[in-house]
Amino acid sequence: MAFLPKAEKITRPRSAAPAEPSRGAAERATLEEEKLYREGVVTLRDLMAPAAFNIESGFVQLGTTFVRTVFVVTYPRYISIGWSSPIVNLSLTLDIAMFFYPVKSAVILKQLKKKVGALEAQINADTEKGAPRDPLRETALRDIEQLRDNLTQGVEHFFQFAFYVTLYAPSKEKLDELSQDIESIFGSKLITSRKVLFQSEQGFTSTLPLGIDELMIAFNMNSSPIAASFPFIYADLTSDNGILYGINRHNNSLILFDRFSLQNANMVVFATAGAGKSYAVKLEIMRTLMLGTDVIVIDPEMEYKYLAEAVGGTYVSISLSSESKVNPFDLPRPVGLEASVGNILRGAIITVKGLLRIMLGGLTTVEDALIDRALREVYAKKDITPEADLKTVTPPIMQDLQEVLEGMEGSEELVLKLSKYTTGTFAGLFNSPTNVDIANQLVVFSVRDLEDELRPLAIYAIVNYIWNVVRSERKKRLLIIDEAWWLMQHEDSAKFIHALVKRCRKYYLGVTTITQDVNDFLKSQYGQTIVTNSALQLLMKQSPAAIDLVQKVFLLTDSEKYLLLESGVGEGIFFAGPKHAAIKVLASYTEDQIVTTNPQQLLEIEAAKREFAREHGG
Repeated sequence: MAFLPKAEKITRPRSAAPAEPSRGAAERATLEEEKLYREGVVTLRDLMAPAAFNIESGFVQLGTTFVRTVFVVTYPRYISIGWSSPIVNLSLTLDIAMFFYPVKSAVILKQLKKKVGALEAQINADTEKGAPRDPLRETALRDIEQLRDNLTQGVEHFFQFAFYVTLYAPSKEKLDELSQDIESIFGSKLITSRKVLFQSEQGFTSTLPLGIDELMIAFNMNSSPIAASFPFIYADLTSDNGILYGINRHNNSLILFDRFSLQNANMVVFATAGAGKSYAVKLEIMRTLMLGTDVIVIDPEMEYKYLAEAVGGTYVSISLSSESKVNPFDLPRPVGLEASVGNILRGAIITVKGLLRIMLGGLTTVEDALIDRALREVYAKKDITPEADLKTVTPPIMQDLQEVLEGMEGSEELVLKLSKYTTGTFAGLFNSPTNVDIANQLVVFSVRDLEDELRPLAIYAIVNYIWNVVRSERKKRLLIIDEAWWLMQHEDSAKFIHALVKRCRKYYLGVTTITQDVNDFLKSQYGQTIVTNSALQLLMKQSPAAIDLVQKVFLLTDSEKYLLLESGVGEGIFFAGPKHAAIKVLASYTEDQIVTTNPQQLLEIEAAKREFAREHGG
């Protein structure tokens, strides 16, 4: 810049006015000052720009992020509506660009006329030679004639259409893997795609929100297939059968679904306290009962008692002083079962041993062997062997197991621990035959009156009893396990629930697991497998401490993550198979009065009941 005044002085004409040099120097000085000022100003572009920008032949590196563009080369003869939705709905960071270049109909009609002439000439020549007909040429001729008619009538218009996808990955290896996946998805639609080569910068620029197409790789296409290419796809969860789960917040449509129409009927519900998870599940129960499906609920907080009373269901309270008992030694009745009695007996021994492991605070290798032998003997004492008829046998109880252990050498400590559940403080829980009747469409098991130490044991025993009933008779049923994190605290109970969720489909059972302790549930290897084996998933308001783990497990976008953080009561995201949508759970006035868990609203309902009873002399 220091040489500019000198160059100006040399090239200036001798006839120039004396004032010109001073005015030009002033302008240059002003520009220099403005340049110095702008160099010190931080703009939005400076904040958005990466720390480094490296351009390679097949990719662009933005700082530590690797970027590659994939473009479409050809399309098949027919493409379905929404063919791009598998790409758009991928849980990946990607940019998609579509460019449309209108072509005048007169130009296309002229080219199509030439093409028609060439095809007709080839077909006529083949006919004269006696050659067999060529279906490809005849099909092409029909397509071109149809297109000519549509263009002439103005029904269709013609474009050159470009479709680009830019992928982002943290490493070159991951970028190659994503590129292969994208090309495979295109290939499944018979669409030919390519990765950019020596045009990586142009591909990246073409998918930025600048409206600049530097690749210029387009395909001739008329209006109809272009309309099918638009990626404006919304998740429609409305079906002809099923129940109403809520309102689709994207488009205000109804979310109607039959969970038994999916690959399995299992469901997980995750939410913080007070987000409306129990409310949503109770609504589902009420609406499911109207379709004739049986429902069994494990209720840890007596939230389902009023619902059971309102619909004429059975409410069973399990506690140390309760008359209702569930015997963990029960066996399923083999009505229409393919499993042999020997397999059923072995499964029962494994299940009871898992319960005992929790009850006794774990087992050593020796104790495990003693318990295994004792369980086989205690069933044998009741004439329950692989050759027995399970329809007529009477299962043992905990006292029988203790008596067998007392006659075994080295089991003194086990007998001492077990005595707490037979003659000690907890004797009223597992030391009686089952006397529960679940011959009702809705059955609720309440464990609210149990101590925290006993809740996991009781829930384990109840779920085992329900599983035996389910295997004894195939019938469309739902099992609702509220606060399922109780069972995830112990490996044996978590393993049992995990096996139940994986096997229940064969017996026409759908299992719903509800929890507010999302971290404990998902950090368990069995918890994540339960999520994987649940075709229905309902995520409601999440806490900031759990949202990152939820996002990772459910492959949520950042927008969906913040939606869950900011959701109101009864709002969230509903997953049904591969589809999902934001949901708002709504109930009618009557339903709301039955399923509400709002303490203030419950007090008002109780007050209204008392007032009604007083007025009518009740």
